[in-house]
Amino acid sequence: MTRPLTPRQQNVYDFIVKTMQELGYPPTRAEIARALGFRSPNAAEEHLRALSKKGVIRMVAGTSRGIRLANQDNERGLPETESPPEQGLPIIGEVAAGNPILAAENIDRYCPLPPEYFTPRADYLLRVRGLSMKDVGILEGDLLAVHRTSRVRDGQIVVARLEDEVTVKRFKRQGHHVWLLAENADFAPIEVDLRQQPLEIEGIGVGVIRGGNGQALS
Repeated sequence: MTRPLTPRQQNVYDFIVKTMQELGYPPTRAEIARALGFRSPNAAEEHLRALSKKGVIRMVAGTSRGIRLANQDNERGLPETESPPEQGLPIIGEVAAGNPILAAENIDRYCPLPPEYFTPRADYLLRVRGLSMKDVGILEGDLLAVHRTSRVRDGQIVVARLEDEVTVKRFKRQGHHVWLLAENADFAPIEVDLRQQPLEIEGIGVGVIRGGNGQALS
């Protein structure tokens, strides 16, 4: 018999159910903590582990939204020991400072598009913030399909990391100097002296999904 939930555990469970009903995917630990007034995501994690032990949810390793309702698993006919696999391309939302771009805490959810839909194949989708690339049709809220590579040519649209910030810009290099160019006259170029400043290329843009709604523009 499943042990009864404490009032706080019931609050967490109800919030998970509500979020999944409204958005179609589960909340992150940080969202649970914020909604229920916990001091940190670690407190939410403790409640999730308790819910998992009581058998009402199932936790999937490797993603920040890896929460499944036990009754959903049963409806899909999954064995008791099997967790539902994540499929498709990971969608990166806000990138946590200093973290690898594909760290679990950066992944919002998954998009059911095969990597081979894009050429070269995409490794992840990055949600665009701001309008610095609007003149080439990359708009606020779009999903930029990104092929992971550090090899880049002049003129390519890149995902670049400057210290703890990740930005999407057009790449230009001359000697030790790199310019990250916006496609919007309101934004000045970002100049990087490679002898003094760290710059990492996370990948190149290989396509756009308009507004994140699944309408792909390759």
